[in-house]
Amino acid sequence: MEFFHKVTNFPFMATRRVWYALSIALVIASIALFFVRGLNLSVDFTGGTIVEATYPGTADIEKIRGALEAAGFREPTVQAFGNSHDISARLAPESKFSIDQVREKVTAALQGVDAGVTIKPLEFVGPQVGDELRNSAFLAIGWTLLLVFIYIWFRFHTWRLSMGAILALLHDPILIIGWFALSQTPFDLAVVAALLAVLGYSLNDTIIVFDRIRERFEANRKLDSRLALDQSVNQTLSRTIMTKVTTLIVVVALLVLGGSALRGFSEALVIGILVGTYSSIYISSAVALDLGLKAEHVFPTVRSKEVDSLP
Repeated sequence: MEFFHKVTNFPFMATRRVWYALSIALVIASIALFFVRGLNLSVDFTGGTIVEATYPGTADIEKIRGALEAAGFREPTVQAFGNSHDISARLAPESKFSIDQVREKVTAALQGVDAGVTIKPLEFVGPQVGDELRNSAFLAIGWTLLLVFIYIWFRFHTWRLSMGAILALLHDPILIIGWFALSQTPFDLAVVAALLAVLGYSLNDTIIVFDRIRERFEANRKLDSRLALDQSVNQTLSRTIMTKVTTLIVVVALLVLGGSALRGFSEALVIGILVGTYSSIYISSAVALDLGLKAEHVFPTVRSKEVDSLP
């Protein structure tokens, strides 16, 4: 199935300066939002209290969340796990409460919803653990980008395509982080997982375009680079849009119906799929073109050794 009935002929490379300017503006805005507003980090990164409880009947997630907020806990994350009777809640650290006060307030709030609740011993996560998780998350993204750069370089025989792919991949998580700084949606480990998934989605589209570029150069080694890249992006455009639309349908349904527990994860995927599609079309190939990509870079000429006529 094709999104367009005919192969398009959009001049992507001719308008690349416009898209560069838009991307630079969005990246600068995202970085500014990150430093000015910051991220609304969850207990995973800041430390706090983890609560697990079992209700005799079906747990009312919204009612439990409201009870914890009324007890003085800011934006508690409450979700069901295992079955409809079990809940897990994550509470941000509250300096105004001692450990005993936290325990008393949590117990009173949960029992206020249903006196028959069974509360497991509370777990207190220190800020040091949160710092380690934050460092591990950024390290995972960094290693991903490095390995992608090396893989594309070896597969396509040129660092120009690698650099285009990496700049496009850096572009995507920066814009997602900018959105989370703007919206102040809680940023937790599920969002980090979504960021890595977005890198995979975006890279998949980029690799498909790069494969088509290699095919175009293989068919005609003297083909103009700008024309080859335009043809490659246009030939894969329909497939790219179709796959992203079908993926977005599922992710938007998750965003609308998944509740607050999955909101950060689904928001990151929605924003990431949109900006990842944009970057794979307008950024990655265009950067390679401006770095001087030519057919001989993708298909390096192998010089044969001179044969000595002497015995």
